[in-house]
Amino acid sequence: MFLAPARLAWLDALRGPAALAVTMHHAGWTFLPGVWAEVDRRIDLGTWGVFVFFLVSGYIIPASLERRGDLRAFWTGRAFRLLPLLLAACGLALLLAYAGVLPLPPGLAERPWPVVALGNLTMSQELLNLPAVISVTWTLSYEMAFYLMCVALFSVRQAHRSAGVAVSLALTAVPLGLLLPKAVIGGRADLAAALLGLAVVAAVAVTALGRGRTRTVAALAGGLLGLALVVLGSRGGTWQGVIILATMFAGTAVHRAEQGAISWRAAGVAVAAVLGCGIFAKDDPAWAPAIVLAFGVFAGAYALRRRAFPRWLSYLGVISFSLYLLHPILLHVLPDLATFLLALVPLSMLTYHLIESPAQRLGRRLTRP
Repeated sequence: MFLAPARLAWLDALRGPAALAVTMHHAGWTFLPGVWAEVDRRIDLGTWGVFVFFLVSGYIIPASLERRGDLRAFWTGRAFRLLPLLLAACGLALLLAYAGVLPLPPGLAERPWPVVALGNLTMSQELLNLPAVISVTWTLSYEMAFYLMCVALFSVRQAHRSAGVAVSLALTAVPLGLLLPKAVIGGRADLAAALLGLAVVAAVAVTALGRGRTRTVAALAGGLLGLALVVLGSRGGTWQGVIILATMFAGTAVHRAEQGAISWRAAGVAVAAVLGCGIFAKDDPAWAPAIVLAFGVFAGAYALRRRAFPRWLSYLGVISFSLYLLHPILLHVLPDLATFLLALVPLSMLTYHLIESPAQRLGRRLTRP
């Protein structure tokens, strides 16, 4: 069993509960809609969970990129970390859908399947307004945009400006959200979706395999593409989409302050700006408490980062990606909440050890100097 080093165990201790919060949000609406409506009226636990994930990604992804110092190794590591389980889960979901066990994802039959496949495999389907094979993968589209922007900043030696980027994104999210309340990239723009998906592939490939100025130009173009996709393609609205990006860069600012690259005052300003502009991004009384609690829990775990965390809690973080991807499938397969809860963790352990862990080991071998 692979666990994070002790200095990063607090991140795994955050991932596990975040994944379980998302699963309980969807399970509550599936099995106990009346009860869960009362919970969701006060705080959106699904939003809480995904914002914790975004903060964790913001903290760790740039650190991983800079530790490697190699863009090919970074993209290879990301591919072997995410794609094997994503492919397996999507394949299973489609098989069950065509067998009549699961409902076919909305809109899937109405769009060209090569374009849908391209969007889902590049993890940009949410921002291209394409159907998602697994509904919860919408968050991966924002992660992908963040990766592209981090690589761009790293390539032009501006990675240290994460606090300024977070503040700029937060402050521009409000006017952009008022100007663009809905996604500009339409749900029928097949050619545009295909071209933009191919542009994502090209940006990643050239950045990973290119050299010199070509690599830098591709990285910069990819970063601008990621930002543009969030601004123009966020189905929840531009305000929410840009705040998600700003949240990840706020997590990065915390890492920068910890390393001494920026002051804690700068990091605090970034966090305050994101929170101040983010709590009004959605007209839902459960939204603001969820975001505030996500930042608060992240801050609390950070303050305790040198303490020992229970191994079971850290292990939940290790298998959190499996928990996250498998639970929408299990919700349609299992008959009640008790069976769902009993099956989810063992099946997630199985997919982690059979799919995720071997793929990650292979990725590390391929990127070893």
